[in-house]
Amino acid sequence: MRSMAPFFIALRYLLGRAHEGGRYLRGAATGIALSLVPIIVTLIVADGMIWGITDRYLELGTGHIQVYNFRNTSKLDAVAPLIGAIEGVRGVWAEQHGLGVLVGKQGKTGASIRALEPSFWEDPGSRAYLLTVAGEARIASEEDLLLGEALARSLKADIGDTVRLMTVRLDAAGRTIPRMSPFRVRGIISSGYRELDALWCIISYEAGKRILSPDLSSTYLMVKVQDPYRKADAMAPFLNDLLGREYRVYTWKELQQAQYRSYESTRQLLLFIMALIVLVAAVNVSSATSMLVIERQRDIAVLKSAGASPAATSGIFLWGSLLTGLTGGSIGIGLGLLLGANINGIIHGLEGILSVFSQVFHKEPVKILDPGYYLESIPIIIDWTAVALIGVFTVLSSIFASWIPARRAGKLRPLEILRKY
Repeated sequence: MRSMAPFFIALRYLLGRAHEGGRYLRGAATGIALSLVPIIVTLIVADGMIWGITDRYLELGTGHIQVYNFRNTSKLDAVAPLIGAIEGVRGVWAEQHGLGVLVGKQGKTGASIRALEPSFWEDPGSRAYLLTVAGEARIASEEDLLLGEALARSLKADIGDTVRLMTVRLDAAGRTIPRMSPFRVRGIISSGYRELDALWCIISYEAGKRILSPDLSSTYLMVKVQDPYRKADAMAPFLNDLLGREYRVYTWKELQQAQYRSYESTRQLLLFIMALIVLVAAVNVSSATSMLVIERQRDIAVLKSAGASPAATSGIFLWGSLLTGLTGGSIGIGLGLLLGANINGIIHGLEGILSVFSQVFHKEPVKILDPGYYLESIPIIIDWTAVALIGVFTVLSSIFASWIPARRAGKLRPLEILRKY
């Protein structure tokens, strides 16, 4: 038998008529395709959520690197120009972070106070993810204040309203002394991820130095580099050597270590579950190959009588499983990529349809993705390496799953088969 003959026979089985065994291989290919569609969509959504949330924390929250001087915070202002002059550094901003209580016309609530230099909001990374809900995302004076959307809604604060910010300081005896400071709401903002900005109360850096106690707040330099995912780890030891032992440098991975490890563990768990789903689909290929061997025993007998070797006979069915895996994998991955790339439109469409039915019962509009826990819009992130690995794993699983029935076909004796027919 010629070397490519098993391939063409297997291709005929796959594309041939249903009664010739094609229904088994095509059915297995359909099962693989249907199992891969949700896998690819889940991978795109999970990666988009993880990277989207991480990017927002990097650009609007922690920054890429933070520099501390726990002994004398006033020295941070002096080293900021030195850090900013380093090649690869995109920007440096001083920030003082503390806690307080906001008092408005409709009540009061706790707040996370961020005293930032106004130029931070002009950084391209900040502008890319900051959403201006009302007013403007700009602090023009020490009396201006920006509120996170959830915090503004809790206080029912609007643009131009005056709110009072209560902070505390320690006296010489260690007692807390409250201080009330009036601010004017200049803007209501959102990062697109409520867990990040739910308690944001943003004031100018000068106002922060005036009302926040150094003993009850933290002051640091927020540094952004050109490529935080690759260069932040290399920049941190360089800054340590440059600034000396008096300063402490932390990368974004160290600042949010538990959170990012949780994201990575979640992604690995999803990939593991995906692998199990592919293995289950591969079992269908094994079943289809077994049924094909049973139905095509006469073909096997004729081929062996014509001189086909056991290896060549087994090769027919191994080629069949490979083609089945390729066909199902290509269709499933293609459909998964198509759906995943349009997942935002699909979700908004489903929300609109479900909201129509919801209004019949006088309920609120349906939100499939609660912005309190998820991003308002999922970034489309396609990990081509992971997609390729899933495709290769699918094909290999199909081949390995059909190995036993293919070997059984190679061991069949043609005389015994011909006697039956």
